[in-house]
Amino acid sequence: MPTTTQGTGPRTPAAVSAADLRKSYGDKTVLDGVDLRIPSGSVFALLGPNGAGKTTTVQILSTLVRADGGQAQVAGHDLAAAPQAVRAAIGVTGQFSAVDGLITGEENMLLMADLHHLPRAEGRRVAAELLERFDLTEAAKKPASTYSGGMKRRLDIAMTLVGDPRIIFLDEPTTGLDPRSRHTMWQIIRELVTGGVTVFLTTQYLEEADELADRIAVLNDGRIVAEGTADELKRLVPGGHVRLRFTDPTAYRDAATALPTGTRHDDSLTLQVPSDGSQRALRTVLDRLDHAGIEADELTVHTPDLDDVFFALTATTTLPTQTDPIQETAR
Repeated sequence: MPTTTQGTGPRTPAAVSAADLRKSYGDKTVLDGVDLRIPSGSVFALLGPNGAGKTTTVQILSTLVRADGGQAQVAGHDLAAAPQAVRAAIGVTGQFSAVDGLITGEENMLLMADLHHLPRAEGRRVAAELLERFDLTEAAKKPASTYSGGMKRRLDIAMTLVGDPRIIFLDEPTTGLDPRSRHTMWQIIRELVTGGVTVFLTTQYLEEADELADRIAVLNDGRIVAEGTADELKRLVPGGHVRLRFTDPTAYRDAATALPTGTRHDDSLTLQVPSDGSQRALRTVLDRLDHAGIEADELTVHTPDLDDVFFALTATTTLPTQTDPIQETAR
């Protein structure tokens, strides 16, 4: 999938861009200078703890809330100057379903078609196609209140697609879903992006961001504290290492000499060598072993996961700032 690149070559057009977005409620600062650039046809995930400002960011970019300061463009339209054009180009699915449980799934779809001013025949055609696409045809005539959580979420996104948006904001779309329904939703998101849609995703499920996102930004206390690919973010957190296990005590001792930065575990004949998980770091370890004529019986690479990144970046200790090299790469 497309991602932003560094250098002077052509860049993928931005579906969403924002500079110095600010928002406060009374004396509570919710967003404190947020910068974003999201390439078209990609998945961008915004991570952060509760109260970090994720939903407020979505509300501002989808014209539901006005920012106190800063500038933003969505689908090539200035947020402040052309909010109607922005609304025509986007779809929004919030944390809580917009489905009306008192009417059927089909009636929910047709209501959306009416809101988009589609001719009746076209509205019925679009509704039928989307209900089939989201595996809801059999349930279409049933009240939406009888749907499972996963079915309601699928209907919610189907309703969002009635207007054929090119940018979709999904604010914690899988909250409360069981693992099977969550994986179904992931597949739907992948298919949307394959079709050229840009997805702006907020989530508290780190596995979700790791699975789906081309780029991830971590929001904490109203500021972007780091941004990059999942792999780039994982390399921000210390703790990565290569673990070497030996059965021959002599080979183990020789390896410890060849790799003096390693931590020895004499009882298990294992050596733990610090590593950022990169190919270059692994090659350095292997070259030193080859040079000494040593072969490990087992080699495993351990890198921090997004859980480690999330906890490290949203802790109350000193955090990376927006001048972090990874974020600079993303600009």
